[in-house]
Amino acid sequence: MDNKKGKILIICGPTASGKSELAVKCAELLNSEIISADALDVYRGLNVGTAKPTKNEMCGVKHHLLDIVAADKTFSVGDYKELARPIVDRLIEKGKIPVICGGTGFYINSIIYDLSYGNSVANLKAREKYMKLAEEKGKQAVFDVLSAVDPETAAKLHPNDLKRVVRALEIYESGTKKSDIKDQQIPVYDYAAFAVDYEREELYARIDKRVDRMLENGLVEEVDGLIKNGINIKNQSMQGIGYKEIYSYLNGYCTLNEAIAAIKLNTKHYAKRQITFFKRLQGLVWLKPDNIDVLAERIVKNL
Repeated sequence: MDNKKGKILIICGPTASGKSELAVKCAELLNSEIISADALDVYRGLNVGTAKPTKNEMCGVKHHLLDIVAADKTFSVGDYKELARPIVDRLIEKGKIPVICGGTGFYINSIIYDLSYGNSVANLKAREKYMKLAEEKGKQAVFDVLSAVDPETAAKLHPNDLKRVVRALEIYESGTKKSDIKDQQIPVYDYAAFAVDYEREELYARIDKRVDRMLENGLVEEVDGLIKNGINIKNQSMQGIGYKEIYSYLNGYCTLNEAIAAIKLNTKHYAKRQITFFKRLQGLVWLKPDNIDVLAERIVKNL
């Protein structure tokens, strides 16, 4: 891979695989900083259910893109890319190796790749039309149009990711569907990517323990506080696993035990999807579980 903008380190993989702790150890060894790549970690007030690292767990390592958005706001992959890329570039300019840590694959891809969109030219007339539609009727209305004309592309996007939704519609109105174009993944950085490869049963056991720990640490109280502050199920932040289930419990739609069981099951399903996604990441090295210090030293030596 060509070294285009400098080296970056990616610590990724499924939930409950110890990414945060491993990333901190690597950042300490590299004297560098961490850029979070988890969709819910951007929200203020979502701490317990996201297993957001505490000050103690950060061990003095600077973390970026945590607690940057109010819980009632929307946040897209495009928003993330606009914030993350400049941080990566600044760290590289300082001679550091940025550490990207997280389980949201689209966020990670938005940093390391530029998509060509099949070299399709811009369609400014279509862009103006759909941006106006978004202003008048909301982002969902624009997404509904894409779902009707190119459902395959729509399935890969979020309604709040207006820029990409509109771009797909620009391509459609230029005479082809985005899903018919084979995007080239063009690396922007020379990156090294690692994930810890737990056996499925062990990973699921870790997930169960993690959910139990969240309940002990006050997940119900956290969601209740968000609700009292005006956050509801329509907000993007409340759609996260752990939050939507406890929201249902607090609104009388299920028992607490049913909510806990749903969190564990939904988290395991999400972990499976994460594994499938990251298996497509070029050059990703899957490491066997080991002592965190040993893994970190092994990773840094291979950079």
